[in-house]
Formats: sequence, C-alpha cells, structure tokens
Amino acid sequence: MSSKVIGVRRWVALTVLAAALVTGGIISVWAVNWSNHSVFGASKIAVKVSTNANPVSLGGFTNGFSAIVKPALPAVVNVSSSKVVKSPVGQQMQPFFNDPMFKQFFGDQFGEQFRKPQTEREQSLGSGVIVSPDGYILTNNHVVDGATDIKVSLSDRREFTAKVIGADAKTDVAVLKIDATNLPALTIGDSSKVEVGDVVFAIGDPFGIGETATMGIVSAKNRGFGGAIEGYEDFIQTDAAINHGNSGGAMIDLHGDLVGINTAILPGNGGGNQGIGFAIPINMARAVMDQLVAHGKVIRGYLGVHIESVTPALAQSFGLHDAEGALIGDVSADGPAAKAGLKRGDVVTELNGQKVEDSNDLRLRVSQTAPGTSVDLKVIRDGQSRNFNVTLGELPENEEKAPAAEKSGSALDGVQVETLTSDIAQQLEVPAGTHGVVVSSVDPSSTAAEAGLSRGDVIQEVNHKAVANVHEFEQAVSSTKGPILLLVNHGGVTAYIAIESH
Repeated sequence: MSSKVIGVRRWVALTVLAAALVTGGIISVWAVNWSNHSVFGASKIAVKVSTNANPVSLGGFTNGFSAIVKPALPAVVNVSSSKVVKSPVGQQMQPFFNDPMFKQFFGDQFGEQFRKPQTEREQSLGSGVIVSPDGYILTNNHVVDGATDIKVSLSDRREFTAKVIGADAKTDVAVLKIDATNLPALTIGDSSKVEVGDVVFAIGDPFGIGETATMGIVSAKNRGFGGAIEGYEDFIQTDAAINHGNSGGAMIDLHGDLVGINTAILPGNGGGNQGIGFAIPINMARAVMDQLVAHGKVIRGYLGVHIESVTPALAQSFGLHDAEGALIGDVSADGPAAKAGLKRGDVVTELNGQKVEDSNDLRLRVSQTAPGTSVDLKVIRDGQSRNFNVTLGELPENEEKAPAAEKSGSALDGVQVETLTSDIAQQLEVPAGTHGVVVSSVDPSSTAAEAGLSRGDVIQEVNHKAVANVHEFEQAVSSTKGPILLLVNHGGVTAYIAIESH
C-alpha cells in the first residue's frame, strides 16, 4: 500500500490543506487519558508493550547511527493485503458489442459474458510495527482496509497470516495480531516529549523492496489540516524520506523508542517524497490501540457542535481581538452543547482554564476526556465572556458531517441568489422551515467562490441579520461597510463564511 498522499488544490495552498471532514465537523473524541494510557471502561490492557528497555547511549556514534537502527529493524514488518473487487470491464466494450454491424455477424448474445462485472484480486503493500512480543502489530487502517487476506513478513523471512483486532478510520490506526511469541518489539516512547529539531528515523518497506531506514528531523509538531488527511490529526512532521509502502512503518528517536507511525506524505508533481511526511504520534496510536483491543472499537465523547477556526476576517466580524479559538457554526439539537446553552456564533476560547488555539486544538484536547465527564468552556458571545459547563456524551455510530470551514475572499461580486422555497429546501436537504436565499450561481473566478460559497448554499444571515428573501438579502448587503459575514446552510448544517470587502 502506498503511503497516503495528500493532494493540494490552489486555493487550499494559500491557507491550509483541503478539508474533507473539515474543521466544522462534530467534536468527537476518543475516551482515553494519554498521560497514563488508561482506557475508559477497560479494567486491564491486553497488550503488554515494552516500555522499560535501556535507551541507546548517545555517546558512541562513531560511524553513524547503526546502534539505533539495527536493533529496530527486526520489529518493522511488511504487511501484504488483498481483497476481491468487481471491475466493470464489460462497460468499456459495451459500445462495441452494441454496434449493428457487430450484431449482424455475431448475434445479440455474443459478448454477454463480457458485459457482466468481472472480479479481480487487488493487492496492497504497507508496513507495520511489532509492539509486543506476543504478536500485536500497529499499522495504518488504509493498509488493511477491506482486506480479506493479510500476510505479515518478518525480517527473518517468516510469514504469518494476520487477523485484524480492530481498526479506526478516523485516526488511520489498525491493530493486527499474528500467532507467534518471543518476537522483537519496539519500545514505546513518549511522543509528547518530541521537539522540533529532534533527529528521527523512518523505517518501513517502501515499494516492497525490503526494510529501509531514512533519517531526518522533526520539522513540526501538532500538525492538523481540518480533516484533510484523517478525522483526528495531531501529526509529527518530518523531512525523513517516507515513500510508497512506508505507511504503517515506524518513526523512532535517537534512543530507539517508537514515537510515531508513518502515515502520509505531501507529494510534489512527481508524486514521490518531497521531504514533507507525517506520522501519527505514538501516544495517540497507543491510546487508540488500547481501546481497539479492549472494546473492538474506539469509544469517543460527543460535544455536539460543528466548529471552524477563527480567521482574521471572522475575528473582525465577531469583534474579537485575536484570530484564535473555535467558532461554533452549528449546534446539534438535543446534544450536550445545546443542553448546556451553547449557541451558534459562540467562540470557544478556553477549555478547563486553558487557552484554545483553534478548532483542531479544541478537538484534540477534548479527545483526552471520557464521555460522561464535565468540561468547563469559556466562550465569547456578543463580545462578552461567558462560562459553560458541558457534560460530554458518547459519539453516535453515524457521525454527522459538516461542510468545509472555508477561508474568506473579498466581495460578493458574481453571486446570484433567489428566495428559498419549500420545494428548493427539500431538494437541498435543508430543514423544513428554513428561511433565506439560495445561491443559484457563483462566478468561479470571483472572490466569493474563493471564499467557499457555492451553488446550492443557503444564506440565512448577513452580518448576524436574518434574511428571508432576495430583497432583504440585497438590503443587508448594500448597507454593509467592511467585511461581510454570512451564515450559510449546506445540506442542513450551518457554518460562517467571512468575506473581505474591496
């Protein structure tokens, strides 16, 4: 399996990576305390990882770093998976078989077997890390997702059939188990102690050619892209080469401790390594692993809000001094936040007395809190600071999605709207009784399109003023001086979009 590749569109490159789940997604958290690896609802962890090994001495690097890398290599494995997929091969031949001249010579029934979907076996390659001597292996979910057959190859050329203990697509973590004992295992490190500039090594099986180690430094910490890569992101960024097939491999530090699981790269035009790779911090991966082993799934808390990071334009629109915090674009009905009194337009600035930098920061820090726990939130509402106590629920199985928290442009030029009718509302899947104007067209070259406004969006408010028809919308826009703040409903979920004026 190739390392997960992040594609970057032009407008995203000017701000952040594109969001598939987006910063406006419901805040959902795994119920684990990372500081002590405890698991909510689990009395005992089944995976006995190695944590007390003597670290590699930093004083004897006479000829390089073999003292670190060599002992770690046997604990990194090749993961080969396969699954049966249907291939619509016959569709490509359909025009040929339907040609009258062809039918004249061969008849209507000829080629019938080719019209049926064909099945084929799809192969994937990736890497994994042995974290316990009795056969538990950490890898990426996308390495084994949907696989019907998984083979693990060790450095001593032994091969095992692996079973999936559990997988979590939201963090791209999967746990495998092979029937073996006395296996070489990496020592679990503490990724919270990793600092920018630290030397790290990426170990995996790129392109299936065999175990390979590359060296680099930690380029950045706490990287999050609003769901562009995973649902929950707190990546360690590195310039150590991570290539196709490295997914699920190990990132180790100078002590030989496992500090991350390689998972994604930011490719150049050629699609290969460009010195920008990402690893899941081992503290996060370990917490997810513990839950998968204990429960078979990850239990997550649920705040019940859709959020977006505060941009400078949004900060100006809401009268904030700094572009910090997490803006609530929507509140789920009957969710924990709604019951506590939180509203759309509130800006969360603190969680349990600690500053909230942005939406990703809030998401990750709530992720350390178990469902049923009360948290204190400080919010800015109408320019005033208020405090709320919220008891987290448990995330429903079918997590709601939110539209992307887009960046701002500079005007509403090129935007055409019409009054929202009940028929249009039904087609757009917005709640009955919703009032506003629907965007009928947006000039692709306009700054409004750059801001994220698109055809089918329902504008409910302009600068906090409700608009029920085209006339009210035009009045609100024409009377606005400075940035324009829109409350937009997309598929039943609302979010704010701030647009700079010319």
